[in-house]
Amino acid sequence: MDLYKLALNNIRRRKLRSALTMLGIIIGAADRKSTRLNSSHTDILGLTAGTTTAIKDETNAYMYDIAISPESTSGNYLMDSQTISKVEKLSNLHDFREVTAFSEDMNSTKLFFEGVNNWKDAKIINGTQGVVVNQEAVAKLGYGIGSKITVKGKELTVTGISKEAQAPYVYIDQATARQMAGDQVAVIYASTDGDPKTVADQVKKQINGVSVETKSDKVKEIQEMTDQALLFMGFIASIALLVGIISVINTMLISVMERTRELGVLKAIGFTNWEIKGSILFESGLLGFFGGIIGVILGIIGIYVVANALKLADYIPGMMPVWLILGVIAGATILSVLAGLYPATKASKLQVVEALRND
Repeated sequence: MDLYKLALNNIRRRKLRSALTMLGIIIGAADRKSTRLNSSHTDILGLTAGTTTAIKDETNAYMYDIAISPESTSGNYLMDSQTISKVEKLSNLHDFREVTAFSEDMNSTKLFFEGVNNWKDAKIINGTQGVVVNQEAVAKLGYGIGSKITVKGKELTVTGISKEAQAPYVYIDQATARQMAGDQVAVIYASTDGDPKTVADQVKKQINGVSVETKSDKVKEIQEMTDQALLFMGFIASIALLVGIISVINTMLISVMERTRELGVLKAIGFTNWEIKGSILFESGLLGFFGGIIGVILGIIGIYVVANALKLADYIPGMMPVWLILGVIAGATILSVLAGLYPATKASKLQVVEALRND
């Protein structure tokens, strides 16, 4: 008799119980996979990693060392021409890139305008550069190529449509945006001569009313936020996985109790304690293995759905690294085997005579 076939048959005979046992593992495994946004363990790690990558890529796309913007306590969100001139005259700064951003209410909807220095950043999917609206502006305000937008006394004609964003945006040339905003800018990106942190401190001392943030500060801030989110979501998902492991222990204990006579017969015909123990561990490991696989599949589906909802479809491949998929499956299997240790040990220690007397 093959004890491993026997273990498979035991799972088949108790389909409902095995399915309910795997459910906890499936939920735990799926959360791990989806968090780089986690409805399951897979979802949490995957979505968190994806969002972090997306933000880092956006940050790294700007080749700058420091970002200079109006100080939050000043009450202004744009810097005037005098402040801009002072910043751009500093000898330890070079390669300036200005960005002007402002908003206007259009038909009770806040429409954001942003100056563009490099039209590749606008990710145009239809039309040409010039005045580009995103798909959110198309959906909420009905804009299309050729539509007229009147803002700050200037009429703009839409020339293109870009990818979706979380809010309605209009992208225009930076020089035009600065002119429309009264010769003001929202932020100035610059490269530094020397250590960015040291230069940032010097800029703060030399120019009043500005806030200076280094690129490394921004990346660190993003990393801290994602780490905190990952810790919290990981804790929630771990509870789900713990419930699944407890289910494995419970199922295997009940299985041992129900099969006491059967196990006694196996020992009576010559099966060793190690073989009995191995059969129980194999059965619990299978529950974890199949639960892990199903959980990963559901986690991947969750990643696709949430990533598309958050406009992060371009980062989906990075949300499903091979190490994460294999790690979740291996982790679920190993934890299930460990969960089966106590029931397996209990089964191997059964006394043949007492087991055969069991009804």
